[in-house]
Amino acid sequence: MKLPQPAQDMIATFPLGFVATVGAGGRPSVSPKGTFLVLDEETIAFGEIRSPQTLSNLGHLPECEVNFIDVFKRKAWRVRGAVVIVREGTDEFSQLLHKWQTIWGDLSDRINAVVKINVEHANEVTTPPYDDGATEEEMIAIYKAKFTEIYP
Repeated sequence: MKLPQPAQDMIATFPLGFVATVGAGGRPSVSPKGTFLVLDEETIAFGEIRSPQTLSNLGHLPECEVNFIDVFKRKAWRVRGAVVIVREGTDEFSQLLHKWQTIWGDLSDRINAVVKINVEHANEVTTPPYDDGATEEEMIAIYKAKFTEIYP
């Protein structure tokens, strides 16, 4: 499936994705990953820095769902797909790593693997005020004001 352009734009703007996996015992696990990139229209990926539990979970069930959120617009994208883990020391890892080096500089030196997610499903999620006619501009104004109260 091709990832819709609005989803690609959100990931480029807000590269923090909450990755949901399933552990060996069948329990759900969610972990934030802040190094997401869109590799192409059908593939997103994150640089694994310190995610041993996520990698373990993906080792026994190589699929996940990721939620990306724009907290000001109150919109999100859910992306689900099969996972391929590209390990450090492989040619593919070396070819991919430069994409992270360009954006995150020295942080990319800590990447141990690249976790590629082949997009099988993507859908936008919005908050109920949009159902009542709220606009993005209104939502942004509301949440800018709320965040200004929290972080003056």
